[in-house]
Amino acid sequence: MTDPANPDRPDPDGEEEALLRFLAQFGISPGPDGRLDVEALMGRLQGMMGAFATQMASFGKSDESGMNWGFTKDVVRRLTAAAGPDPSAGTAELARIRDAVALADLWLDEELGFPRLSSPAAAWTRAEWVERTWSTWQQLVRPVTGQLSVALRGLVDARESASVEPMLRMALSGMFASQVGQSLASLAQSVVSAADIGLPLTGEPQVALLPVNISAFSEGLEADPGDILLFLAIREVARQRLFGAVGWLGPQLLALVEHYARDIAIDPDALEQAIESQLGSAMTPEALEDAGQALAGSLFAPQVTEEQREVLERLETLLALVEGWVDEVVAQVAGTRMPAAAALTETLRRRRAVGGPAESALKSLVGLELRPRRTRDAANLWAATRVARGSEARDATWDHPDLLPTTADLADPLGFAAAGHTAGAPDDLDAELARLLDEEGGGA
Repeated sequence: MTDPANPDRPDPDGEEEALLRFLAQFGISPGPDGRLDVEALMGRLQGMMGAFATQMASFGKSDESGMNWGFTKDVVRRLTAAAGPDPSAGTAELARIRDAVALADLWLDEELGFPRLSSPAAAWTRAEWVERTWSTWQQLVRPVTGQLSVALRGLVDARESASVEPMLRMALSGMFASQVGQSLASLAQSVVSAADIGLPLTGEPQVALLPVNISAFSEGLEADPGDILLFLAIREVARQRLFGAVGWLGPQLLALVEHYARDIAIDPDALEQAIESQLGSAMTPEALEDAGQALAGSLFAPQVTEEQREVLERLETLLALVEGWVDEVVAQVAGTRMPAAAALTETLRRRRAVGGPAESALKSLVGLELRPRRTRDAANLWAATRVARGSEARDATWDHPDLLPTTADLADPLGFAAAGHTAGAPDDLDAELARLLDEEGGGA
């Protein structure tokens, strides 16, 4: 509606009607005269926004998307602390971890041409894992905050409620920050090593184990705790050697996640319900945590674009190839030396199958739903390649992305093992990923 006297100016009565419809959902209704005191209401809303903004500002400045990373990290810290003791490793415990890593390196030297890492092994607390991986999580989540802004703009336009957009934006960014914080806190309580989820989360390859989580992982297992520590150390050392030797691998994994997240679709109904629920209650950091928990799992729309499907398939395949390669290498170096190795490998596979740390984190943070069953197929393919052409040929496959097995190859491991691939010209998606990597490098 417009003002007949001035067609370019919105009709104040029409704007008030739209605002009335919007605010009625939150129990805010007109006075006895049937009218809404817009000025008084806006003063009230601005007061709420100001108080909430002051609270959020205590956690630090929000970025350009409105995401308050200080609040997000505070959520992670509090939830991690509430999960139980998180002590730093003592001298004896650190020595055990470094001894396990040293033995893992010694055994892997017999199987791999990939060099050892120069940095010493570390024993991290859960809090240290959060700190050391924080910048990577920010990088992966930022594209989603951009999509949330687009979805919010559509919601505001549909409701003709631009006057309350700042409040909606503040509430939404707070809820999503809380959701991210809760997801990372949950992840911090379950990962057993720096790259347990298969992604390179540290700036440089780093072998680091989390003793508190390894102890929790070991509960109920029949294997000796020393064998469990050594088994997990071998896996982490192999994975980090791979990331260290194959320079393109880590950046491409992260670029694929970012590429998928950049086009994620937000469920408008879930978004609307979350905002209405939050605005109908007190706007406090504690209330945002409850809203963020309710929002988790429902924010992302189920439909994906054709390009996203292709990205998802590539990411699933690449993650499966990494973890399948680790399974195969560990089987070679530990199979005859550690009777418990096969059972422990199967334990990790069951962990993935029911939604392990990688699957849970990527689903809640960027809407990725991975199918971990392909890891077993990848392990079989790498084993077949070793038998057919030797360990050097198996590992030389990582020299270039075009040499790697494809999704189709996972269904025909013997065919790939016999012939492999030759490097060819990159396709459009490869070119797009190269562009993303170039941009990331230029912004560093």
